[in-house]
Amino acid sequence: MSLHSASHVVQSVKLFAGNPINDSCKKDLVFVDFVGLCAGKKCKKSSGGGRRRVGSVNSRRNHFLGSNKNWASSIQSVIDLERVTNASTQHSSDLKPKAANLADILAEKGECGVGFIANLDNKASYGIVQDALKALGCMEHRGGCGADNDSGDGSGIMTSIPWDLFNKWAHDQGMASFDQLHTGVGMVFLPKDDDLLKQAQQAILDIFKQEGLEVLGWRPVPVDASVVGFYAKETMPNIQQVFVQISKEENIDDIERELYICRKLIERAATSAAWGNDVYFCSLSNQTIVYKGMLRSEILGRFYFDLQNDVYKTPFAIYHRRYSTNTSPRWPLAQPMRFLGHNGEINTIQGNLNWMQSRETSLKSPVWRGRENEIRPFGNSKASDSANLDSAAELLIRSGRNPEEALMLLVPEAYKNHPTLMIKYPEVVDFYDYYKGQMEPWDGPALLLFSDGKTVGACLDRNGLRPARYWRTVDNVVYVASEVGVLPIEDSKVVMKGRLGPGMMITVDLTSGQVFENTEVKKRVAQLNPYGKWVSENLRSLKAVNFLSSTVMDNETILKRQQAYGYSSEDVQMVIESMASQGKEPTFCMGDDIPLAVLSRRPHMLYDYFKQRFAQVTNPAIDPLREGLVMSLEVNLGKRGNILEVGPENVSQVILSNPVLNEGELESLLKDPFLKAQILPTFFSIRKGIEGSLEKRLYKLCEAADEAVRNGAQLLVLSDRSDELDATKPAIPILLAVGAVHQHLIQNGLRMQTSIVADTAQCFSTHQFACLIGYGASAICPYLALETCRQWRLSTKTVNLMRNGKMPTVTIEQAQKNFCKSVRSGLMKILSKMGISLLSSYCGAQIFEIYGLGKDIVDIAFCGSVSSIGGLTLDELARETLSFWVKAFSEDTAKRLENFGFIQFRPGGEYHGNNPEMSKLLHKAVRQKSETAYLVYQQHLANRPVNVLRDLIEFTSDRAPIPVGRVEPALSIVKRFCTGGMSLGAISRETHEAIAIAMNRLGGKSNSGEGGEDPIRWSPLTDVVDGYSPTLPHLKGLQNGDTATSAIKQVASGRFGVTPTFLANADQLEIKIAQGAKPGEGGQLPGKKVSAYIARLRNSKPGVPLISPPPHHDIYSIEDLAQLIYDLHQVNPRAKVSVKLVAEAGIGTVASGVAKGNADIIQISGHDGGTGASPVSSIKHAGGPWELGLTESHQTLISNGLRERVILRVDGGFKSGFDVLMAAAMGADEYGFGSVAMIATGCVMARICHTNNCPVGVASQREELRARFPGVPGDLVNYFLYVAEEVRGMLAQLGYEKLDDVIGHTELLKPRDVSLMKTQHLDLSYILSNVGLPKWSSTVIRNQEVHSNGPVLDDTLLADPEVANAIDNETVVNKSVKIYNVDRAVCGRIAGTIAKKYGDTGFAGQVNLTFTGSAGQSFACFLTPGMNIRLVGEANDYVGKGMAGGEVVVTPEENPGFAPEDATIVGNTCLYGATGGQLFVRGKAGERFAVRNSLAEAVVEGAGDHSCEYMTGGCVVVLGKVGRNVAAGMTGGLAYILDEDNTLIPKVNKEIVKIQRVVAPVGQMQLKNLIEAHVEKTGSSKGAEILKEWDTYLPLFWQLVPPSEEDTPEACADYEETTSGQVTLQSA
Repeated sequence: MSLHSASHVVQSVKLFAGNPINDSCKKDLVFVDFVGLCAGKKCKKSSGGGRRRVGSVNSRRNHFLGSNKNWASSIQSVIDLERVTNASTQHSSDLKPKAANLADILAEKGECGVGFIANLDNKASYGIVQDALKALGCMEHRGGCGADNDSGDGSGIMTSIPWDLFNKWAHDQGMASFDQLHTGVGMVFLPKDDDLLKQAQQAILDIFKQEGLEVLGWRPVPVDASVVGFYAKETMPNIQQVFVQISKEENIDDIERELYICRKLIERAATSAAWGNDVYFCSLSNQTIVYKGMLRSEILGRFYFDLQNDVYKTPFAIYHRRYSTNTSPRWPLAQPMRFLGHNGEINTIQGNLNWMQSRETSLKSPVWRGRENEIRPFGNSKASDSANLDSAAELLIRSGRNPEEALMLLVPEAYKNHPTLMIKYPEVVDFYDYYKGQMEPWDGPALLLFSDGKTVGACLDRNGLRPARYWRTVDNVVYVASEVGVLPIEDSKVVMKGRLGPGMMITVDLTSGQVFENTEVKKRVAQLNPYGKWVSENLRSLKAVNFLSSTVMDNETILKRQQAYGYSSEDVQMVIESMASQGKEPTFCMGDDIPLAVLSRRPHMLYDYFKQRFAQVTNPAIDPLREGLVMSLEVNLGKRGNILEVGPENVSQVILSNPVLNEGELESLLKDPFLKAQILPTFFSIRKGIEGSLEKRLYKLCEAADEAVRNGAQLLVLSDRSDELDATKPAIPILLAVGAVHQHLIQNGLRMQTSIVADTAQCFSTHQFACLIGYGASAICPYLALETCRQWRLSTKTVNLMRNGKMPTVTIEQAQKNFCKSVRSGLMKILSKMGISLLSSYCGAQIFEIYGLGKDIVDIAFCGSVSSIGGLTLDELARETLSFWVKAFSEDTAKRLENFGFIQFRPGGEYHGNNPEMSKLLHKAVRQKSETAYLVYQQHLANRPVNVLRDLIEFTSDRAPIPVGRVEPALSIVKRFCTGGMSLGAISRETHEAIAIAMNRLGGKSNSGEGGEDPIRWSPLTDVVDGYSPTLPHLKGLQNGDTATSAIKQVASGRFGVTPTFLANADQLEIKIAQGAKPGEGGQLPGKKVSAYIARLRNSKPGVPLISPPPHHDIYSIEDLAQLIYDLHQVNPRAKVSVKLVAEAGIGTVASGVAKGNADIIQISGHDGGTGASPVSSIKHAGGPWELGLTESHQTLISNGLRERVILRVDGGFKSGFDVLMAAAMGADEYGFGSVAMIATGCVMARICHTNNCPVGVASQREELRARFPGVPGDLVNYFLYVAEEVRGMLAQLGYEKLDDVIGHTELLKPRDVSLMKTQHLDLSYILSNVGLPKWSSTVIRNQEVHSNGPVLDDTLLADPEVANAIDNETVVNKSVKIYNVDRAVCGRIAGTIAKKYGDTGFAGQVNLTFTGSAGQSFACFLTPGMNIRLVGEANDYVGKGMAGGEVVVTPEENPGFAPEDATIVGNTCLYGATGGQLFVRGKAGERFAVRNSLAEAVVEGAGDHSCEYMTGGCVVVLGKVGRNVAAGMTGGLAYILDEDNTLIPKVNKEIVKIQRVVAPVGQMQLKNLIEAHVEKTGSSKGAEILKEWDTYLPLFWQLVPPSEEDTPEACADYEETTSGQVTLQSA
């Protein structure tokens, strides 16, 4: 179903003409209303989703981006609404702090487009309102629409109060004019019901009255309800303004405070009233007012008549357009909020809410005159993250802070190792240091716009992961916006153009008319108090203490402890010892195929029930490897003071550089006189039996903690250390102890007074450290792990290995240092995969979900975390703990540690899904093509122990069985099968091609993975003789007509091998957001596997390891993912686009966002998937089971009316037809097989893929091993046919004729009667629940047309006969066109057309296009040679993304009012993944310029942070300043940077590149030629000056050279003289 259709373009024009939509186009709509229903334990929000829509009609050309086809939403709302409304009013009115609930938080997420306009002369005008509304309309593509395509997710505008308008109204009412100084105006959403309305108004009146304020009158706000979408109208409130007079205060701040108190009192009264859910104050202020609603941006101005009235004058406006991912957008959640407009996502929101709650008791300030209690609470987990950030900022401002200070405190920049700040602005660093231990940062990607009516400003988060551009015009107006081009302004009128970089702020002081840029703002704030003096006098650093140099216990005691605390020999050898010897986490491969801890028959440590959460789509993971400079593991210990007051005592804390303590450091903390540390032992007694013993002891522990804190202890040390272990007193799992104490202190308002440290034996892997910190510990002393390191180093085996040179020599101190170092880097990685940069924000943020713990455990220690399947009780947990403990005391325990086989398969160890026996049986079946052998394989799977959630479920049917002959044929079932995304490089050519050929024979789909593909594979084979073909000589068993192309071609964060031709030749394009083995991280290919062939396909250097960045460069938010989907639809309109996600709680929200973003397919992977190399802790501890992920996605999409738009595909540990049918019943349309496909082609599960030594050549690039590859395509064909036959047999058994009839029918599933070892309390009701079925059958959904981008500029150009002729006949064409910011991915479709026809290099014609105006995102993406594109104006993000050739020139209009070299004229992440071509920009670029550039050449006049990141080839010239972290991860290519003021060196990331002057003559020529071309094409004055004074400027250039380029003529001055022998010597 296409997104735009011509018949509705006409209607959209009528819309703009202001005619209301007539009823005839409403009749084909069915709507879902938002209802909060609780099913089982998990509260699901059903909600109205929708699709993106662009609405902007330019009179200058006939280029409609019309309205979408109205299509019926997918379920009837036949829910008894009355029942629901009653249920939702029963609120508890107690105000006792409770932990924030993750389920509430996951249900509300949003991303957006924002901006502000401010007049520096403080001149109020109606023009500013008009401009703001116009800019909103041009942001339409940054917002989402509900299922009725008419209810936007929300838009709004904040301005100063239009007194003229209100006085005119008062005059008409016969009232006196308002006294502006003493009047407050409230914009209120009220109940629609008349009785409730009266009650609410009366209650509001009473509160104002008791506060001594006089209500002057209520003004119903005039609105045009006919323009509201049907679905928004259902929830539309009664909107009124209330005017109140405050006569007793004179000062503006006191007046605002009085209004704030009134609003808080009204909110509190609302919690217990019947009208409570329907009253919301958009604003209540003497300075500002907010008009907002659940409206599309172009409708906002037509809905509110006030905004059309030219008496409405304001000197500033903040505007905001919301794209909420899931959601039942609600009227109050539209933005701007009362103080902020926020575009982004707060990743640490759960922790922030918990800490704000704990603060409530300690917040005091004289300005409140003792009324602090009346303004609580300060947070609300049901509201969005933006609303909570807004209320925190509001509290600080109303308590006397200025807005800039409040935001610096809440969203600090990455000030550590910041070259400019450290040297020039030390007082700013002191300010951040002072607040660091008092306010945990609200961390996550964000562009924040704020105003209190006197100051207007904007600031960006520490990573700069949101675009923010600003400009100032001659008539003294300043504009800030997410995109340029939202308002038509001529360059000649612009006097300044810039962008906000990471952590930067810009403010406009309306009273004085000044604009303050970043450092001026911060300097003014930092000088308010002597922060530097306070910090140096009161903040104490913990001195590092040396590690112990001998073991404390003897070997037998160490063994006993390890047994008692749950260590296995794998933990010691594979984890602790490899960390101690190498200083990094061990790598492993082939995914996680053991049972979940709760299903396992073996005891697990408590940590194994927790899975780390990770960022996908709604927010980006960040890059700990290349962008670690924004991250910090520092942590402050001690009491956290009252944040509303400043003073030296607040900073009296101890600061640790990281949370890993050794014994000596713990000792010095215990001695600190101010901390008054108290040790709390954590053992429980089982003398009176196990029942209730653990629970009793936990309560006692919490009481002891409570008492210690009340007696002044600022540090609680929870310790399981004891000289003698007692058989009747096992240790409480330390995670349980920490969580329980943390939650108890929050609930009793004491958490701010103290810090928690764990002194424990039960912690040795990075995941375990992360769990302890995430649930409240500030630091950990892992004493037994350190002792184990020492024991290992002193053992005779280790000593001998080191002596014989088999292992690098490390000292005993170094071994412990290495262990701590790898824990630190592992923690950075775990934080970063959730997009969190600071440990202080991660602490207590509970970024985990739980699989297998019951409600009583969760409530006592992990309150607020999601545990959707229930599980162990406290007593069951106590038994599990005891089963470890007794091993240390029984006589028959072995004299060495047991190997549980959790990581590697071993006979007698834990069950592994992919085991040697299974692969033998499978090989036998497919190679002999024997059905009986397949039956044996099936039987083996049926008899396995419970391994995955679906093993707890079986099929049931009320139909009689039917003969198999009536069931749809196997050949139609296999078309639904796909193979996993395994890259060529991770696996060998042989395997990759054999899998592709097999899938193409069947009509299924293979997946290229993220390594590109050899073009030789794209045409069918015609030269096969006896199964061999000279085209693919390394394969056997071929047939004529076979094709080795992968139907699904993958686009991942590394963009390896992604060229226009690669994209144009795909049937489907898959965007890899996350991968099952390690969601939230990028792929890694060890250097050994990068052969010359692999390097050629990936445009990189042989032997150099390739690391994909985490997915954050152009898929870091929902609107950017939607942009990438748009780009791919643009370059190949015939290919469906899929988005690959990994199961986690909240994935339904994400899937809805992706569906609104116009994806065709959503793929959900389970945590057990994954074939390539990845760190052990990532394989084991991230992601969730696909059964839950699939169920949540399917059901949320159905409730949102979006299920028909997307095909759902699922993969992860599929092995048989049973798995396929299970997935079908849970709602999946297509099924992916990963590891098992490799096994069928010959893999023997040796699990050494990451070493390049695969014994059968499946996963190796070594020629001699690849020669052993046993597989033929026919084996895989046989396997899939057997699976399909098995599906047919089961369908016949159930009485169904085709898969269509069972997809989504969860009533065919029932719990299987099976007894688990650990608990009988698992609750599978969530998987078995059902919210309805899609309107269409699965086949109809799968066969629908590819979603379109609607009418685009490229189509207009391609339809031009001259252009078409130039492409068909390879001639020359010149064209000029106007362009607007809503024209996105322009030139992409033209490039795709050329690439499909001629390949990446074959086009001999020339397409010369000149555009004028502001280009939308992804301008000139995926260009091919022969395309020369010139843009006169400016551009947004992603210019030249993925270009493979051709030329792009960007230059400002003639005679601009600003200096081009100082202005930012292209956005962030330009040239991302480019594989050729040239880019010339007269002006500066944003962040991450030329990231992952492989071969393109570029000249630009300045760039932001992280330029040349991950570059593997090409050449970049910068004729101006750059930001920090230049050339991080740059393994190829060259960069030349002009350094006129000698500030470059500290900004370069020196990990890989070396910095030298341009000494090689060839290098000088290269540089000069590029600058000459730049001047010729752009007329750059900066470039001309450099060429004129060449001898002066040449010595000011630095050349950045990665090792792979050191011997090239460009980089090596004495290149001619060296003989080849010396060259090899140098590179070695």
